[in-house]
Amino acid sequence: MESYYPIMLKLAGKKVVVVGGGRVAERKISGLIATKANITVIAPEISLELQLFVKTGKIEWLAKIFSDEDIEGAFLVFAATNDRELNQKIKDATEANSLITIADDPEESDFHVPAKVQRGRLTVAVSTGGASPTLARKIRSQLEQEFDERYEDYLNFLLAARQQILQEVKDPSLKSKLLNQIVTPQFLNSKNRLADFQALYKELIHH
Repeated sequence: MESYYPIMLKLAGKKVVVVGGGRVAERKISGLIATKANITVIAPEISLELQLFVKTGKIEWLAKIFSDEDIEGAFLVFAATNDRELNQKIKDATEANSLITIADDPEESDFHVPAKVQRGRLTVAVSTGGASPTLARKIRSQLEQEFDERYEDYLNFLLAARQQILQEVKDPSLKSKLLNQIVTPQFLNSKNRLADFQALYKELIHH
């Protein structure tokens, strides 16, 4: 069995084409909007939610039947129709340097979109390699309970604290100690992380 290589992609400005205008396409596009990719949906008709994305300028809609030139130069291609033959045609037309995922054929897909938990800068992704998206969603629900809304502010704190530590602390041992101390339940649950961090910082620096 081939294994997949997990990766976080920066899609801003990249051409992404979604073929299909139903619920599957809707889910894929909803997850793509925040990436600032240049998203084009190809379908004679699209859902009401996708029409709203078009009206607000978040995606482009080509109201037509798919043709090969629609995916020329695409970085990612989503074959999200309910027509297996059409999905295969899209696969056949995909250029060698494009990546495609096929809604009804995970084995022939170049990538899968994982179920994910997003808390600000924190992303936790779960994939079953196309074996069971349902199981991936169940695991995601469990992770949503563990990694709750506190993590959004916590990650912003960790970013600021880490930058300060890396800029100001030269001693490798002390640097490591500080970086490890801030990744503890004490700081996750703190009501005033910045004050607690400054107190810890002064204590260890002058120890």
